[in-house]
Amino acid sequence: MRPNPHARRQARTLTAVACTLALSAGGLLAATVFAGPALASSANLLSNPGFESGSLSGCTCDPGTAAVVTTPVHSGSYALAATPTSSDDAQCTQTVTVTPNTTYTLTGEFQGSYVYLGITGGNDTWTPSATSYQPLTTTYTTTANQTSLQVYVHGWYAQPTYHADDLSLVATGTVSVPTQTTTATPTLPSSPTPTPTPTPTSTPTPPPPGSGSWKHPVYYMPLDNNAQSIASVISGSGETEYNLSFVLDSGGCTPAWDGDASEPVSTDTAVLADVQAIRAAGGDVAVTFGGYNGTELGTDCGSASALAAAYQQVITKYGLTHVDFDYENGALDSNTAIRFGAIHLLEQQDPNLSVSLTIPMTTVGFPGTGTDEIKQAVADGARLDVINIMDFDTGLLSGTETAQTEAIADDAVSQLQTIYGWTAAQAWSHLGITLMNGHTDQPSELFAQSDFSGILAFAKANHPALYSFWSVNRDFQCPAGAVEPWNPGTCSGVTQNPYDYTKVITQYNG
Repeated sequence: MRPNPHARRQARTLTAVACTLALSAGGLLAATVFAGPALASSANLLSNPGFESGSLSGCTCDPGTAAVVTTPVHSGSYALAATPTSSDDAQCTQTVTVTPNTTYTLTGEFQGSYVYLGITGGNDTWTPSATSYQPLTTTYTTTANQTSLQVYVHGWYAQPTYHADDLSLVATGTVSVPTQTTTATPTLPSSPTPTPTPTPTSTPTPPPPGSGSWKHPVYYMPLDNNAQSIASVISGSGETEYNLSFVLDSGGCTPAWDGDASEPVSTDTAVLADVQAIRAAGGDVAVTFGGYNGTELGTDCGSASALAAAYQQVITKYGLTHVDFDYENGALDSNTAIRFGAIHLLEQQDPNLSVSLTIPMTTVGFPGTGTDEIKQAVADGARLDVINIMDFDTGLLSGTETAQTEAIADDAVSQLQTIYGWTAAQAWSHLGITLMNGHTDQPSELFAQSDFSGILAFAKANHPALYSFWSVNRDFQCPAGAVEPWNPGTCSGVTQNPYDYTKVITQYNG
């Protein structure tokens, strides 16, 4: 979307599932084991690595996802089986005590589609499809002060049950630390030490997240495009779900509204007040990173960890449980390893975070750049709860606007089935449909209110994850006699009453 058309997890709050294993077949079993310091030896630090206890005692997993089975196994009598759902990737973790400045190797045997093995804050590896047990291995070197390490295993949403067996975490080397040669108080080792996180400046307490529906979040620019007060938008339209747009980079990997250095997220009070008002009305918000104009944070943040930290500033500031990533223009299909690596890190830190990826479309579904991004997300272990299609700006080639828009959504569902191996119903449950009201950026394209109503019926029949539009700032008739550009950011260019399009969107509830 355009500001102006012209211009995986750390600690989780989960029900404990007992498990003496380090991993589950549906994900690494989350067990906290406080053993003695790990030495650079061949000792396996993971508890019950072959699942030979025949039970899950000692571990914590996503509730209801993990079990010990007798077949198929890689060796011995037992293995772990875990079953992802459409909303849970069946992850388990185990935390062990380790030695600083030491390299550890994590291995295991896995069977299934999209099975991930990794170390929180480090590397992971995965297999897209293994019809029999296949080994996975990754390594990690602890920092100078690190004394614990968390390993994880998980599957992928809505994929079949997968299996894990014969897990191992062993110390395989040490990092050389200079020997002190004086009797004075020893100095710190010269090996790199993580830079402490700066103490945040005082900001208002983040508002609590909303707890209601998230089926029709409309796009709203709170500081641009002649934004109406949020109180008037809510009272005039009845809408309480909003994608607040856009957070961009104001330079040096610094989140700011519209990329404006005078509107940094760190000191914002205006948008925070809007968030509080929306939640007080029983609604909730997402923040959208990106858009067509400006510099998306992933362009300047030089690593996945730096980018994740920048995104996290915004999540923390507004107490977000929903985020939207709208990579367009030069950011589309660019720096994808950094961008989706950052999303993966966010999901590790914030397992309850709901993530949507917004993608421009063609008349035949996702462009190659769009499928590239989705496949990169899969490769990086970044969960996409919603793949939100910009079902507009394709130009009307023939037929009606409603029919072409529906055909594009059908094509997108077929493509998601191919990429993820989903059923049609699963693909629809992850699809978002976003339109543009009135005149769009394409002269041949016009969405009337009747089109929004027709596509609403289509959505109700197919049950996409959400139905939205760009944008509530435009949900007005243009002033009489005013000279407007073709598709202004502040009005629709058609005859209408205020918020007519928004009132259609709010009727969608899945």
